[in-house]
Amino acid sequence: MTLKPRFGAADVRVLEDETAYDGYFSIRRLTLQYRAFQGGWVEPQVREVFERGDAVGVLPYHAASDSLVLIEQFRPGALRGDSSPWMLELIAGIVEHGESDAEVAHREAMEEAGCELLELHPIATLLPSAGACSEQVQLYCGRLDGPVSPGVHGLADEGENILVHSVPVAEAFELLAQNRIPNGHTLISLLWLQHNIQSLRERWG
Repeated sequence: MTLKPRFGAADVRVLEDETAYDGYFSIRRLTLQYRAFQGGWVEPQVREVFERGDAVGVLPYHAASDSLVLIEQFRPGALRGDSSPWMLELIAGIVEHGESDAEVAHREAMEEAGCELLELHPIATLLPSAGACSEQVQLYCGRLDGPVSPGVHGLADEGENILVHSVPVAEAFELLAQNRIPNGHTLISLLWLQHNIQSLRERWG
């Protein structure tokens, strides 16, 4: 038997839906009810939902050199005590109106790392923090047309200052083993790559 959720979208009542905050991102305040597993409905609940738009992440891989592109950039949400708020990540960006996920992957790869992708292989679709955020992220592994030179990229008018790293696959897996990849999208993509690296080497090599 295939395990699936017992309830669906029709099993939620949205009683009120208002905008609590509207800035660089926005927050919706929902008053809602949903069906209880033991029958009936839960009491009305008020929940704030962070709206930041859907996103796409891509992990570029160059088979000939067996290397990946990872980027390093400042993340305000990672300001936690003495820990560095600069994070090693895959390439990612928000989906603009009318864009496909594949278009976002190609656009962001060029903007953030100056690299061209020949092919995209889907990794996963995920909701990173569904208890509080509506964001959905599509993850890809991207086939690079050639090795990428390290350097600084990003759009200055968007305040981006991104350092590009070319990282051997073995070194990336070592970072994973040392718990040095705290970014969730990157962690998932590298774990996926560990299980699929041999087939990618054969297909893209």
